[in-house]
Amino acid sequence: MIKASEITAIVLAAGKSSRMGEQKLLLPWGKRSVLGQVIWTIRTAGVKDVLVIVGGYRELIETEAARWRAQPVINPAFEQGEMLSSVQTGIRFLPGTTQYCLIALGDNPQIETRVVKKMLTKIIGEPDETKPKILMPSFQMRRGHPWLIQRDWWSEILSIEPPETLRDFFRRVNAEISYLEVDTPSIIRDLDTPEDYKQESPGSTMRLV
Repeated sequence: MIKASEITAIVLAAGKSSRMGEQKLLLPWGKRSVLGQVIWTIRTAGVKDVLVIVGGYRELIETEAARWRAQPVINPAFEQGEMLSSVQTGIRFLPGTTQYCLIALGDNPQIETRVVKKMLTKIIGEPDETKPKILMPSFQMRRGHPWLIQRDWWSEILSIEPPETLRDFFRRVNAEISYLEVDTPSIIRDLDTPEDYKQESPGSTMRLV
């Protein structure tokens, strides 16, 4: 049986926010920052150990992660701008007691606590022979974030080398992926441009930095 304490979240926050024109993870999101909202949602759902993978705007992101009681972890290869290197960085830093990692996007503050809780329910307390090894949420046949990945697959992810990507990995192990159908498009949204932020933001105009 897996316990909540054996799940660690990896929040991918090492990007340079080049299309946004400023560090998008520090923009206000209601009463929190974008990054703060992601961490708050994950912790509220029941995952207490949260790693934040940092690269661009390193000191600012480290400070914001610490503010929300998450542990910053530096991705030395963030300049390449690929998700793979950040996921690999996070996996290498996982505690030995961790059995599943929850991989979330730092620029996806739209994710909902209820969705993460439903995902955790598929893992926590279920017999080992029935729980999924890889679990992804899906909205109208489109898979989104966050992902839950059991430790059996970590070594294979760590062995991936460019030009292969995570997309290639998931295509290769497609038969092993389980999907949780959800009724919200929040799992497929993120923030890349000022237009995205203007459309998706709860409405705060205050700047945190």
